[in-house]
Amino acid sequence: MARLMLQVMKFVLFTIFVVSPSTAWASMASQADEWAKTVEKGKERTTTLQFYFHDTLSGKSPSAVKVAQPIQQENQTLTGFGVVMMADDPLTVGPDPKSKLVGRAQGLYGSACQDELGLVMALSYTFNDGKYNGSSISIMGRNSAMEPVREMPVVGGTGFFRMARGYAIAHTYWVDFKTGDAIVGYNVTLVH
Repeated sequence: MARLMLQVMKFVLFTIFVVSPSTAWASMASQADEWAKTVEKGKERTTTLQFYFHDTLSGKSPSAVKVAQPIQQENQTLTGFGVVMMADDPLTVGPDPKSKLVGRAQGLYGSACQDELGLVMALSYTFNDGKYNGSSISIMGRNSAMEPVREMPVVGGTGFFRMARGYAIAHTYWVDFKTGDAIVGYNVTLVH
């Protein structure tokens, strides 16, 4: 039964974000001042965050750079297996890189899969807006980057998000396969 529910949820998310991604994510972007919401219940709070992650590998000022790669060239695969990137990516309220900046994602990610684009992510998402200013969440886990919708665990937090646990749903809004530049929409649910 749980497996069936999971498949139904994946199908619904796939339908919402793949069949009409611009509609779903545009409605999130239109609520620029409401990128975060916190509800208190007893001793715990539930916070939802909606923002865009801008990963830029090209140009004069990339926000992510390669810091390691396999030594032997013949071991290179189409998935970039073994490549490790260090990132300092802006987080904004909308998909436009010039939309309001609400934080930065800093840390590393690397290609950990030989047969698909599977990344292992270890990033701290630090926020600079409103009551969340100076607070952060940590996302660590597998990111199947070519899947239309993927889920990653939130394993901790600081400041307002101290002792956070939860999950992040990521959806690729835009990608340039030549440069590797990407814009990813995030919907994060936290309990803290």
